[in-house]
Amino acid sequence: MPAFKSDFLRTLSERGFIHQISDETGLDDLFAKETVTAYIGFDPTAPSLHAGGLIQIMMLHWMQQTGHRPVALMGGGTGMVGDPSFKDEARKLMTLDTIASNIASIKKVFSNYLTFGDGPRDALMVDNGDWLRKLNYLEFLRDVGAHFSVNRMLSFDSVKLRLDRQQSLSFLEFNYMVLQAYDFVELNRRYDTRLQMGGSDQWGNIVSGIDLGHRMGTPQLYALTSPLLITASGAKMGKSLNGAVWLNPDMLSAYEFWQYWRNTEDADVGRFLKLYTTLPLDEVARLEALGGSEINDAKKVLATEITAMLHGRVAADQAAETARKTFEEGALSESLPTIEIAAAELAAGMGILALVVRAGLAASNGEARRQVQGGGVRLNDEAISDDRLNVTEDALTSEGVLKVSMGKKKHVLLRPV
Repeated sequence: MPAFKSDFLRTLSERGFIHQISDETGLDDLFAKETVTAYIGFDPTAPSLHAGGLIQIMMLHWMQQTGHRPVALMGGGTGMVGDPSFKDEARKLMTLDTIASNIASIKKVFSNYLTFGDGPRDALMVDNGDWLRKLNYLEFLRDVGAHFSVNRMLSFDSVKLRLDRQQSLSFLEFNYMVLQAYDFVELNRRYDTRLQMGGSDQWGNIVSGIDLGHRMGTPQLYALTSPLLITASGAKMGKSLNGAVWLNPDMLSAYEFWQYWRNTEDADVGRFLKLYTTLPLDEVARLEALGGSEINDAKKVLATEITAMLHGRVAADQAAETARKTFEEGALSESLPTIEIAAAELAAGMGILALVVRAGLAASNGEARRQVQGGGVRLNDEAISDDRLNVTEDALTSEGVLKVSMGKKKHVLLRPV
């Protein structure tokens, strides 16, 4: 990467956020001389974003921290179509009510990373449904569609890979890149937005927006993408053995979120500290250099700092303390993930395999049986070797719960109600 003169691009470069830039010199000059407005789009496919989208939120965070104006664009319009980029099949279409509900839920996270308001550098949150749902189809085809080459659209990797595998790509999905390109033009007209950022899989869509802007008379627009992130072992970011690592606290507790980052692979610690925390780079370098068992201290710092940005410092420190008590002292903590079960069900007796599945520690009785037989399951911190064990209310701790554990790091409380 070149040595950037603008604080924003220099920060992103040093911390590992940059994969591609459409015009490095031009964008660097723009950031160095004026307050720039840039955006990232978020499609409301679920009630929460997951950890895989955190890199995009951090890019907006650093933009504001270096004196510029970030825009979080909610896909109230494009969400009706669904982004086909690098997907094997079409997304399930959502109703307008589902889209609105998802957007309302997703919005809650952003205020932890951005300061919203009416000032020149305050962040904005806008919804592309405000303009896309009002479009007249024939006028849009004539005024916007005429600028698109189907030949060029077919050459984009996101489309080409789907077609090469002989997987259907609907006309509806094919329109997505046209709508996304038009978003860029509309945001420039409304807010003087000059830059669109996104993951590397969005490069073709973003460049289409730049080209459309040029044809429709906007000033020079720019593209910046971040690298596609996978862990050192090749796993996709934002996914855990138990499913997506959601950002909304009602879908994943602060403790479980902390645990996800605490379990980071050794080789990823330095990279993740740069991307997902605001720690100074000299402190990152010190933590990254820790060897042997000390790398676990760096992982705890990583987990606590990321959790503090999302859930607040108090919740992060509480998660770290819960983990310390659970793993280092073997103590029972009320902060552990808790699942309610029917008291009558427990009174009648539940098999240990059913309990493990109910706790979410195994996907099936067969998987739970293998874990029991391998010595990986504990009930109230006692190892279980009998996969036919029948558990009743007599097993409840003095706190009135059952603590079900798998391995050293997975613990769940089952509370009868």
